[in-house]
Amino acid sequence: MTTTFTIVGQSVPRVDGVAKVTGGAKYVADLIVPGALEGKFLRSPYAHARIRSIDTREAEALPGVVAVLTSKDLDDIGHYMGRGKNKDQPIIATGRVIFAGQPVAAVAAADRATAAEALTKIHVDYEELPAVITVDEAMANGAPRLHDFAEKNICAHHQLNKGDVEKGFAESDLIVEDEFEFPMIYHYSMEPHTAIAQFDSDGITVWTSTGHPFGVRADVAQVFHMPLSRIRVHTNFVGGAYGSKSGGKIEPLVAALARKAKRPVRVVTSVAEAMATCRRHALKCRVRTGVKKDGTLVAKEAEMYLNTGAYAETGPTVTGRTLTRILGPYRYPNLKLNSYCVYTNTVSAASFRSIGGPQTSWATESQMDIIANKLGIDPVELRRKNLVKKDEELRPGYKPLDADLAKGFKLVTDKLGWDGARSKEGHGRGCGFGTTDPGAPLASTSTVHVLADGSVTFMCGTAELGQGAKTIMSQIIAEELRVPLDRVTIRPIDTAFTPFDRSTGSSRSTTVMGKAVELAGSDARRQIVELAMEHFECPEDAITLENGEAIAGGKKVTYGALINKHFADQGGELVGTGYAHSGMAPTPANPLFWEIGIGAVEVKVDEETGKVHVEKYVTAADAGKAIHPLQCEGQDEGSAMMGIGHTFYEAYQWDGGQIINSSLVDYKVPTFDDVPDEFESILIEDANGPGPYGAKGLGEGGIIPVAPAIANAVFWSTGARVKSLPLTPEKVWRAIKEAANERQDQKR
Repeated sequence: MTTTFTIVGQSVPRVDGVAKVTGGAKYVADLIVPGALEGKFLRSPYAHARIRSIDTREAEALPGVVAVLTSKDLDDIGHYMGRGKNKDQPIIATGRVIFAGQPVAAVAAADRATAAEALTKIHVDYEELPAVITVDEAMANGAPRLHDFAEKNICAHHQLNKGDVEKGFAESDLIVEDEFEFPMIYHYSMEPHTAIAQFDSDGITVWTSTGHPFGVRADVAQVFHMPLSRIRVHTNFVGGAYGSKSGGKIEPLVAALARKAKRPVRVVTSVAEAMATCRRHALKCRVRTGVKKDGTLVAKEAEMYLNTGAYAETGPTVTGRTLTRILGPYRYPNLKLNSYCVYTNTVSAASFRSIGGPQTSWATESQMDIIANKLGIDPVELRRKNLVKKDEELRPGYKPLDADLAKGFKLVTDKLGWDGARSKEGHGRGCGFGTTDPGAPLASTSTVHVLADGSVTFMCGTAELGQGAKTIMSQIIAEELRVPLDRVTIRPIDTAFTPFDRSTGSSRSTTVMGKAVELAGSDARRQIVELAMEHFECPEDAITLENGEAIAGGKKVTYGALINKHFADQGGELVGTGYAHSGMAPTPANPLFWEIGIGAVEVKVDEETGKVHVEKYVTAADAGKAIHPLQCEGQDEGSAMMGIGHTFYEAYQWDGGQIINSSLVDYKVPTFDDVPDEFESILIEDANGPGPYGAKGLGEGGIIPVAPAIANAVFWSTGARVKSLPLTPEKVWRAIKEAANERQDQKR
C-alpha cells in the first residue's frame, strides 16, 4: 500500500468541473441520436382500475405520430421486470392499473408537442376499483388484494430475535412504548428520468440517466429475452439519483417503443412523471423499549410496516435492512423485531439514500430522548452509556463494529458546545445517531491503459451522479502510477467495453470500485517497474516512480520511452486490471464496513408560529481515509441538507390515490435559506476501511440523524414531542399547545 501520498488526500479541482460549469457536460436530453423520435407515456388517473379497452386509432392517425404502444404489443416478449425473485412489475399496464401514474400506453412522434397531443387522443375505458393507500388500509380485513400471491398485501416479512425479550421487559425499571410515522418522500434529482433507446439488428442500445448501467442492461435483456451481449448501455453524466435511478425504470418501456417505431426514441420525463416513477418507503413503526433506572438498555421490541407501493422493487431488501438500522448504535441484550413490506395502490418505493435508515432512526433516536427525559438523564449521557464499542458485535452474526463511535460522538457534541439539552430561552439542543450496514456487493472491475506517450486512460463502471466519482477514481490512478492528474482520463461508461460494476450506490463506489481501480493501477505500475528493471538492469527496490518517470541511480526514463522500447517503437500500451470480489472480504463479510452518521443541533423555536430555525448543525462522517476531503465534506453536508428537507417539508400528498403536490411549487425542498447559520462537518480518518488506503463510504450516514436530532431539540426547547414528519409549523404549533395544556392539567 502507498504510504506517502502525492495526490490522495488533496482537494484537487474536479476533473469534470470545467465541463459542467461551461455547459460542456452532455446529459441524455442533450444527446443527438440521428432519426430519434420523442416519446411520451399515457398514465392512469386512477389508483386502482380495470382496463376494459384502449382505443388508439385517433392517436395513430395524427400527423407526426409514428407509433402507439400498448401491452398487446408485448405479447412476444416479457412483460415484467423487478428486483430479485419479485419480478412483479409490468413495464406497461396489462389489464389492470394499480397506482395513479402507471403507464397504460406510449407514443413516439416527430416532436414532444405532437406526442403530447397524441396522448389526448388515446381513449381508455376504465372500471374504477377500491384502492388502498396506507398500510393500515392495505392490511385490513376485506382489503382488495393487489397481487394474488400476497396475502393481506404483505410483500415480505423479516424478523430478528435475540435473548428473551419478555424476560428483559420484566427486568426493566421503565418501559416506554411509542408509535412513529415517516412519510413517502421523493428523491428530487435535478435531472428526472431520461432515456434514449435504439432497436436494430445488432440488438438494443440505450443511453440513460442511471446509476446502474449494468443493472439496466440486465433488466432490458430480461424483458426482451436477449443475451447480455446484445444489450449496450451508455451512461456519462447523471444529474443526481440518490437511489431513484438504480436498475431499470423507464428504459425497458422506451426500448419497447423504439422497437415498434423502428427508430430511436427519446423519453424525457417531467418532475410529476418522475414522482410517479419511484419514491422512498414510508414507515409506520411501533417501538417498545425497556431500560434500567441508570439508563442501561435491556430490551427492544419493534413492529415496522413499510409502504412499498404497487410493486416490490427494492422493498424486500429495504425491509431486511430495517432490522439492523432500528438498533441504532446501541447494545441490546434482548430483541424482538418484525418488519413487514406492504403493497399499496401508490407509486412503487425504491432505493433512497440509506435505505430504511432515516425512517428507523426517526423512531429509535426520538425515543432515546423520551427515555432520557423520563429518567432525568442527559440524552448525550444516555447514548454514551449504551454505545457499542469498536470490535463489539452490534447485530448477531454480523461483522463486529469497525468504528469508534464514542470518539465521533464526543467530537460532534464538543463542536456543538453541548452542556445540556436545554439552552437559553426559546432554544433547544438535540442529537441523533445512526449505524448502518451498507449493501456494498463486492463485484467491481477496472482496467487502466498506459499509452505510448505515457498518458493514462482507464475505465470503471461507477456512474458520475454528481458525487465526484470521476475525480476520486482519477486521483487513485494518479496516485498508483505517480503521474500528474491532467495525464489521466476516465472514459464514459459503455457496457460493451467498460468492465462490470455491480452498481453505483450503497456507499460502495470509493470503497469497492475504488479498490478495483487501485488494484488496476497497481497492476499497471508493476508492469512499468518490470520494464524499468530491464531498462536500468537493477533490482526492483532501486526504482522509484515520480511524475510519469522511472528513476534509478540518478537516471530517469519516461513511461512512454519504456513502452516504446518494449514494443520496438511500434506503439503499444500496458494494460492493468483490478478486481474487487467476494474472496477479498473479511469473515463475516456482512457488512463489508459499518457506516455511521452522527449529528447534533441547536434550534430556535418561535412558539407563536411553530417555526423552527436551525442555528447550528454539526455532522461527522467516518471516512477511513478521505481521498478528496472537500468532496467528503460536501457529501456529508449534502446528506444532512437532504435530511433537513424531510424534517421540515417533504411528503407526498394524496387525494383519492392521486399525488397532488407534484411540482416545486407544492413539493418544497430545502433552499439556501434553510442552510444552518453554522454548519460544521467533521471527517474522522482512522484508515480502518476496506477500500483504497483504508477508505470507506460515507455518502449516506449524514441524512440519518437529522430529523430526530431536530425533533429532540424542539422538545427540549418547548416540551412538544412530534412523532410524525414533517415538522411543519402548524404541526409544531399544535404540539406546543397540547404540551402546554398537559402541563396545566398536571398542575390542577
